[in-house]
Amino acid sequence: MIPRGRFAPSPTGPLHFGSLIAAVASYCDARAAHGEWLVRIEDVDLPRARPGAERAILSALERYGFAWDGPVVRQSERGDAYAAALDRLRAHGDVYECACARRELAGAPIGAGGEHVYAGTCRDGIPPDRAPRTARAWRFRVRSARVEWRDRLQGPQTQDLAREVGDFVVKRADGLFAYQLAVVVDDALQGITDVVRGSDLIASTGRQILLQRHLELATPSYLHVPIALDAAGLKLSKQTLAAPVPEVALPALVAAWRFLEQSLPGGSAAPATVDEFWRSALASWNPAQLPPVPMLPAPVEFRPETSRGV
Repeated sequence: MIPRGRFAPSPTGPLHFGSLIAAVASYCDARAAHGEWLVRIEDVDLPRARPGAERAILSALERYGFAWDGPVVRQSERGDAYAAALDRLRAHGDVYECACARRELAGAPIGAGGEHVYAGTCRDGIPPDRAPRTARAWRFRVRSARVEWRDRLQGPQTQDLAREVGDFVVKRADGLFAYQLAVVVDDALQGITDVVRGSDLIASTGRQILLQRHLELATPSYLHVPIALDAAGLKLSKQTLAAPVPEVALPALVAAWRFLEQSLPGGSAAPATVDEFWRSALASWNPAQLPPVPMLPAPVEFRPETSRGV
């Protein structure tokens, strides 16, 4: 089987240094294994998509020397596939309707992943006081699921979904499909064998593996690289004012490579061009050298100044 990886940004803003790290890691992991690398735009949450963001991301990837296989796939065009998966789960009694409002979940306990743990209020039927509500989400029954897997970098992982997450949403009350279901269906349809992404998504992996099992889909291998933190110790993201990657690609690529603690042939000598960087990077990619931690400070030049006093 040909290895196949993917990079799946959300079009909520331009490509920033934190996303660049994931792109570099996934690209090198696939190409160094003589595999394919796909780009997927994760715009399943259409209200959060920003006009022009997709084009800006793809243009930045091209400018930085990334070359992907096949056409770019967009989640907003895959609703039928997600609906078919939900129908299959419904036929097996794996999902149920939920009429709980977001405000009613705010007091629920927080699980290990930082999310509210759903108490199962609607699991055995919608309570009479909520029955008049027409907006209904669909939740997956986790039952007593305990999911174990081995991350290629972060090592053995175990997630007790009932205790840490509870029954989770696979289709939202506003009619949009949830990320957890969409990404599982997409990875299967695209034949993804290796998922390389930021460690902030490791908490989602247990849910995704459980869905794969119930939908009888293959489980790819997972490698979660460290995420980059700003000066306040928060994840670099659009929400924390992370700046777009610079127009000049080479310094940012080298910074991402060093963040991943990878070695280039020739030692400390920096490559002179983007093409030279990629030749060296693909020749020397070594996942065993990746820092086995979930997060690291971003290089100073990529930490945004904010109003948080930093």
